[in-house]
Amino acid sequence: MSDSTEPLTLDRLIQDVADVLYAEPADISPDEDLLDQGLDSIRLMTLVERWRAEGARISFVDLAERPTLREWAALLSPTT
Repeated sequence: MSDSTEPLTLDRLIQDVADVLYAEPADISPDEDLLDQGLDSIRLMTLVERWRAEGARISFVDLAERPTLREWAALLSPTT
C-alpha cells in the first residue's frame, strides 16, 4: 500500500488504483476510463475515503464524473 505522506501525484494515484484492483501499476492506464479497467463504485469510495483521510478535498461525484487518472491527478494536484 502507498505511503500516506506521499503527495497525490499521477504515479501515486496509479499505485492506489492498482492496490484496490489487485493489479500491477503497469497494467493501469492513466488515460483509459477506470470503469473499463475494473473500478467499481465500492472501490472508488474506498479511494475517496483514503484520500480524504489524508486531507484531499474530493467527492465521489468529482471522481465519478471524470473517470481517468489524468483527470483525477488534475483535480487532486495542489494549487499554488
